[in-house]
Amino acid sequence: MRVEIWSDIACPWCYVGKARFEKALAGFAHRDEIEVVHRSFELDPGRAKGDTEQVIDMLAQKYGRTTEEARGMEANVAANAQAEGLGYRTEGRDHGNTFDIHRLLHLAKARGLQEELLTLVYRANFAEERSVFDDAVLADLAVEAGLDADEARALLADPEAYAADVRADEREAAELGANAVPFFVLDRRYGISGGQPAEVFTQALEQAWKDREVPGLTQVGGDAAACDADGACEVPAASAPDRRV
Repeated sequence: MRVEIWSDIACPWCYVGKARFEKALAGFAHRDEIEVVHRSFELDPGRAKGDTEQVIDMLAQKYGRTTEEARGMEANVAANAQAEGLGYRTEGRDHGNTFDIHRLLHLAKARGLQEELLTLVYRANFAEERSVFDDAVLADLAVEAGLDADEARALLADPEAYAADVRADEREAAELGANAVPFFVLDRRYGISGGQPAEVFTQALEQAWKDREVPGLTQVGGDAAACDADGACEVPAASAPDRRV
């Protein structure tokens, strides 16, 4: 069974949601028969390459908040990340265009190293003092993941390399009705939006496995924290998970 995950490296709830999904997958009886594919979704596609700013400043401007309020928003996300055992820096992180990162992830997918690179890029962006919007840092991360250094640098120097693959993922997300990430699609039958609790992913995996012959896409889980297509990453009001069929 295939699980497709639309996400963006700039999305903190994608980082948290990935960890929660992996926790559910680790306890799933048929985990060895699950293929996980990561797909591209840009939160800030209009931002020019090289145009970066501090996340705190971006949040304050985007939401019309004070700097202290923006820090509070980041602290809330950090608490969720740390509850999943993830590192999270609330200060000093950059925000920028992620198109090159998605292109590099498609190269990694072609070489069977997508999961390795994605994990490293998430960690660098959210937990370490490394800007993933710097080509030199990206090339180093690609090598750490197992990619060839010259091939990674050549991709970053060619803006058309794997660009069509990124755009295809984004068109498909729109066709599926995904307007926020993370967005999980299980066997093209069940859709899950946001960084849901691990138990929601567990329920969805079990149901999708049971109903593998049922056509159509069904939404599973209630509202959960996500980043929308405009880059907004606010936390929804707390509510108990539900299941819509």
